[in-house]
Amino acid sequence: MSKVKNMNLADDGIKKIKWVQKHMPVLEHIKKEFERTKPFEGITIGSCLHLEPKTINLGLTLQAGGAEVAMTGCNPLSTHDDATAGGAALGLNMYGWREETEKEYYETINDVLDHKPDIIIDDGADMILVLHQERRELLSKVKGACEETTTGVHRLEAMHADNALKIPLIAVNDAYTKYLFDNRYGTGQSTFDAIMGTTNMLIAGKTVVVCGYGWCGRGVATRANGLGANVIVTEVDAIRALEARMDGYRVMPTKEAVKHADLLITVTGNINVVSGDDFKNMKDGCMLANSGHFNVEINRTDLENQSISIENVRESVEEFTMKDGRKIYLLADGRLVNLAAERGQGHPAEIMDLSFAAQALSAKYIIENDLDIGVMKSPDELDYQIASLKLNAMGIEIDNLSERQTEYLSNWQEGT
Repeated sequence: MSKVKNMNLADDGIKKIKWVQKHMPVLEHIKKEFERTKPFEGITIGSCLHLEPKTINLGLTLQAGGAEVAMTGCNPLSTHDDATAGGAALGLNMYGWREETEKEYYETINDVLDHKPDIIIDDGADMILVLHQERRELLSKVKGACEETTTGVHRLEAMHADNALKIPLIAVNDAYTKYLFDNRYGTGQSTFDAIMGTTNMLIAGKTVVVCGYGWCGRGVATRANGLGANVIVTEVDAIRALEARMDGYRVMPTKEAVKHADLLITVTGNINVVSGDDFKNMKDGCMLANSGHFNVEINRTDLENQSISIENVRESVEEFTMKDGRKIYLLADGRLVNLAAERGQGHPAEIMDLSFAAQALSAKYIIENDLDIGVMKSPDELDYQIASLKLNAMGIEIDNLSERQTEYLSNWQEGT
């Protein structure tokens, strides 16, 4: 059963799914293993993820393992309608379409929950929150859940601290093969892919302000620097701020940084990162984009209240004319630009190969183990398995410790 915008797009969607499969060798290896062992036989898996071709490939991998799979989107603007049609044609239960209303967004989450999933795979924790707040009758059936993103892990850790979390949760975001690659290289490249494709703007020579220097912020700053930008970082964490400075970037408070910005990118996972008087201090022509999960980092209401007109000047670009005549441009409605922008395609397939391999193996781990309620990192052995598979697919060999080296490292009495 599926609810998608247009099944006539299925052929185009399947072509895109087949394309990414060629560039996701780790997930394809896991799919073949799942086809042989059927770890999810009799299991229903519900997901709330960005619905695009790479995500459909994850769904097909779980399906190959015997699961009934139901999928919906975790952002009203990130769904690719051809991908959902393709997924539905390939036997997945697909719910969602691009530009859902808020009401439709939560209806499709409930459509997935109506399948009574044994495992939930979430991105941002919206489905897990609906489960706990509105569909508590399903809690006893859920063996566990996986969370894809930093924002969602923070929400779930807060739930657990308040004794509100009632299921085991694997923080897939905290897996080494997720955050060291997806958050850094994936967010860095896909953010600028979307911005440049949407605006046709040159990055070289511009001042790019990056708000937040977590792993996603590191990736954005690195790509901006590589494209020839002058990078300024803003932070609230002293250690991260020091690291940004040591990495060669200027560091200053947001209220000062906005005065210099030609392009400002928020990537903190927090609310009101840019708000109030920040808009009064921006240069004429400043562009604003967000690569955090929710559209709360750039306070759109404050921006609207300080403007005298708003006009859509390009796909996914709004021009706000301020009372003093300055123009400020907001990309993709302040939603995560790498997927919500019309030209956004999300992270490269080679990156999501790692992240979705971690999701697939974490789901299998949930089935095979009786986990305690709470938030846990995915096991390190899964990380090393994924990394080894990826190296093998890339034709890369690495060294192994000799018996003598292993003995030396384990003998605390042996010195030089």
